[in-house]
Amino acid sequence: MTLRDVAWDNVSVTRANGIVELRFHTGGGSLRWTAQAHRDATEAFAFAATDPDIKVLIVTGTGDDFCTEIDTTDFAALPWDHIWWEGRRMLRNLNDVEVPVIGVVNGPATIHSEIPVMADIVLAADEASFADHAHFKYRDTIPGDGIKLVWGELLGPTRTKYWLLTGQSIGAREALQIGFVNEVHPRGALRARAWELATDLACRPVPVLRYAKAALTIGFRRDFNEGLSHGLAVQGGAYWARGGMTADRVAQDSTDGRATHGT
Repeated sequence: MTLRDVAWDNVSVTRANGIVELRFHTGGGSLRWTAQAHRDATEAFAFAATDPDIKVLIVTGTGDDFCTEIDTTDFAALPWDHIWWEGRRMLRNLNDVEVPVIGVVNGPATIHSEIPVMADIVLAADEASFADHAHFKYRDTIPGDGIKLVWGELLGPTRTKYWLLTGQSIGAREALQIGFVNEVHPRGALRARAWELATDLACRPVPVLRYAKAALTIGFRRDFNEGLSHGLAVQGGAYWARGGMTADRVAQDSTDGRATHGT
């Protein structure tokens, strides 16, 4: 089975000449993070990582935002061991893609902002921004689900701790100066530029692309899985310390005006 044979509620697939584009959405608009979106991302990244014909992967969003909304009621109904199990696999599957990945950030990414910047090449719209509005600042939740690992690599340890504890936002132009965004373009030009880059990369044989990816990412990819598993375990411990992630707790947080949170 390949990406030609599958479909997901929250991920649309476009494929041409060895290039696969995974476009995240909810009902055709900007992605709203739900338990189903979590499962769709896990499965889509797994298929991309195991498709023998893929040469380049593009990961992008839809509409004005990459992802800024989340529905915690879905996650409150799940046992933590399921979230821990699936949360590890979602980012691990993306990390296991053995060909170049291009992340296209079409707008603000404040929920799972680590997903598009895990790419090897990152493009952003002028309106894009990056923050973590799902964990510590807004809901006293531990940022253990991979966001600390990815951003720690990109921003360095000191800035990452400040960024995660304060909920600070980084705009596209500042991201370009820092270096975790490679190009900034008007939103309407992003997709064409991503496919232009992907087409150039896809001229190489698959083994060359795989070996290049391995050489350029060996350190981070080697250490990622252990850190992800431990971080999610710590995050789960914090849930229980504050009374669990229950429907009542989610409703209370919503009443308090805090941002909703999943994994």
